[in-house]
Amino acid sequence: MTTAPLTRAQMRADIAAQLGIDPEEIGGGDSLLDLGLDSVRLLKLVTAWEAALPGLDYTRFVEVETLDEWWDIVAETQARA
Repeated sequence: MTTAPLTRAQMRADIAAQLGIDPEEIGGGDSLLDLGLDSVRLLKLVTAWEAALPGLDYTRFVEVETLDEWWDIVAETQARA
C-alpha cells in the first residue's frame, strides 16, 4: 500500500492485494463482500489509506460495499481536505 495521494486505481490495487486477486477482477459495482473482503481486511485498508488521506471514517466504508461507493467517500473527503 502507498502513502502517495489516494487514487481510485490505487484503491482497486490495494483491495485486490488484500483479496489475492487481479485488480481487473474488481468491477466498480461489484460487492466487495461477495468477493471475500471482511471487516479485518477493510480496517487494514482504511488504516493504510488514512496515511494518505487523514479524516477517512471507517464506519462510512462499513455502510457500503462497492468500489464505486468507497471512491465516493474518498472523493468527498479529498474535496474537504
